[in-house]
Amino acid sequence: MIIILIYLLLINSLAIFVMYSDKRKARKGYWRIPEQKLFIIALLFGSPGILIGMNLFRHKTRHFKFVYGIPIILIIQIFIIYKFLKFFY
Repeated sequence: MIIILIYLLLINSLAIFVMYSDKRKARKGYWRIPEQKLFIIALLFGSPGILIGMNLFRHKTRHFKFVYGIPIILIIQIFIIYKFLKFFY
């Protein structure tokens, strides 16, 4: 269980950093992080970090697929974790 918690902490920390990095690159006009990679991080249980990064840095908050897609991924992941915990505990 501790390994899962460490993984979730690391992936969500990475997600927040990636959102910060992409926002910084956007402001400077540099090459950006592809949206597909942001969604991959979200699908790897980094959706809370992506969501926090979106709101904290005001990044991707006007993109429909981020405004609705990331919360939907998060809801599905919460359901998966609930079922996992219910099954094993």
